[in-house]
Amino acid sequence: HALENYAMGRAKRAIEALADLTPRTAHVRRGEEVVEVPVEEVEVGDTVVVRPNERLPADGFVVVGATSINQAPVTGESMPVDKQPVSDAAAARARPAQIPSSSIVFAGTINGAGAIEIETTRKSTDPTLAKVVRMVSEAETQKSPTQRFTDRFERIFVPVVLGLAFILLFAWVVVDEPFRDSFYRAMAVLVAASPCALAIATPSAVLSGVARAARGGVLIKGGAPLELLGSLDAIAFDKTGTLTKGEPRIHQVVTAPGVSREDMMAVAVAVESLSDHPLAQAIARDGRDHIGERQVPQAESLKSLTG
Repeated sequence: HALENYAMGRAKRAIEALADLTPRTAHVRRGEEVVEVPVEEVEVGDTVVVRPNERLPADGFVVVGATSINQAPVTGESMPVDKQPVSDAAAARARPAQIPSSSIVFAGTINGAGAIEIETTRKSTDPTLAKVVRMVSEAETQKSPTQRFTDRFERIFVPVVLGLAFILLFAWVVVDEPFRDSFYRAMAVLVAASPCALAIATPSAVLSGVARAARGGVLIKGGAPLELLGSLDAIAFDKTGTLTKGEPRIHQVVTAPGVSREDMMAVAVAVESLSDHPLAQAIARDGRDHIGERQVPQAESLKSLTG
């Protein structure tokens, strides 16, 4: 049981470590100046400046700038998500529930290459990330039906066996035999009816399963979900990165009639090399495998239409 609780504790600590993702300071706009303040001093309604590749200090919505944000720490999405400023900040402030997801940002996520300004909607002490951590921490480890049965059974069985063995130690008082024979009989009963195997079997199996899953990066909350896995016919995964590498790749190239793949990809690589969007970086990286001996032309005057 101690080993089982230790394994569960390690898994829980891995989740709680997410709380350390929030930065310690934030760049807040005060009038015409941008000042660096401790993240605890950021209030609801403050305008926070987030520079490229910085972690966001608080939940809020984008008011200035466009970027792509890595939201994997909060939502599990492996692909960066494009973010646009809200069209009307006053309306967003009045009705935060109606803010489009393309403008909402979360504390602890990682900004891409664009500088943005966000208006905070929650204090730094209560971001979405903290709620996720708190829910996982407070969720009780669920025992499987087998574990619950053995727990109930051993609460009765163990004292009965120990009591019987203790009584048999004094059989020499009633039966005419030496104490040595009574002692050996009591030990034989204790060994034959030993409750150790019953008490240890299920927790050790659960521990083995949870530890093996943890090595593969899967968090299992106790024996109940583990035991239910044996009866599943289908599993639905809601995030692409759960089953894939979680980074975009070129899968197929289709050209228009009369255009060669090499020519088209050479132009695509030239243009996309100027952009820092995750999809553009994938095309620039993988596209060179499709251009053969062609030279990549020079592109200029890039205008990015983020959508």
